[in-house]
Amino acid sequence: MSGISPGLYLSSTGSYPRVGDAPELQLLQRIIAALDRGERTTADVLDAQNTVTRGAIADQVKAGLDIVTDGQIRWNDPISYLAAKLDNIELQGLVPFFDTEKFCRQPLFTGMPLRRGNLVVAEYSFARNALGHLPTPANKAGKLAIKPVLTGPYTLAKFSLSGRTDNGGAGTPATLEARAIAYGEILAPEIEALSQCGAEMIQIDEPAILRNPGEWAIFECALQPLLQARDKAKKTNRKLELALYVYFDDCAPLYEKLLELSVDILGVDFVSSPKLDDMVMALGSPKPLAFGLVDGRNKQMEQAADLARQLQRLFPRIQGDRAYLGPSCGLEYLTSEAARAKFALLPRILAELNG
Repeated sequence: MSGISPGLYLSSTGSYPRVGDAPELQLLQRIIAALDRGERTTADVLDAQNTVTRGAIADQVKAGLDIVTDGQIRWNDPISYLAAKLDNIELQGLVPFFDTEKFCRQPLFTGMPLRRGNLVVAEYSFARNALGHLPTPANKAGKLAIKPVLTGPYTLAKFSLSGRTDNGGAGTPATLEARAIAYGEILAPEIEALSQCGAEMIQIDEPAILRNPGEWAIFECALQPLLQARDKAKKTNRKLELALYVYFDDCAPLYEKLLELSVDILGVDFVSSPKLDDMVMALGSPKPLAFGLVDGRNKQMEQAADLARQLQRLFPRIQGDRAYLGPSCGLEYLTSEAARAKFALLPRILAELNG
């Protein structure tokens, strides 16, 4: 195979297992259980989260990734972690997160949501500092990057409810569209704050749109404040790209419309989209794609040579000769052993491409 790796970067897709089989990988679980018994404090939980986060970042670096995340170790789930940091939102009972075994607490709007402060800036700053203290391969020194992740406004809204307060719920976003727009306006300042702290790529997760293509107008409208925040940052000569990721369902029917969005990078789940190869071959892409070729929900290992051949076909259809390779979704659905094996597969795919 001819080499295409100079324009192909290895990237995490977000989450990483918080608990493993080995005793040292059960630290966070033990501390949280001790907190519930009154034997530990929230400060102890924070220390454990920091330790596990450092481990998640170290695993990604050891695997040879170029773009890493903090593993979202602090996130109880992709919905309530952000919503819980807002005023006028109450967390209700658990609901399934798509067709995974994961559940999330459902946010209830009791008024117009308000920011109390930054949402993930502190986590990003911690991860960036942790990355800077890790030994890195000589050929990647100074080239590794941390990518913060945010659940997108439409997906947040889709998992949220509107309620009423004692004063009649004045100002409470009552419709899906109103909730999505409210979340978009909440997330836009976070884009600016992350950019100010040095983030040059921010991942926006919007898996819910794939199951609800009829709500495209709402999805697109809610995304606009984030794009405007990116444009504002770029006008001040800051480098910033928004990477929109969709997964869990077939994105082939929406592929053309996704390409038309003014996001900088599009992350797509090839595992759930059997016809996507043909779509990419036929239409190409005017922007970098993040190829979600490695199954993030199945511990069975793929053959590196097979995925290398798939990439060999698809990469020339991407304009600009830049793309990213990673799992189809976050790896929190796997064991820590399987997650490490999935990351270790990525450089083997590159080796196959390089012949």
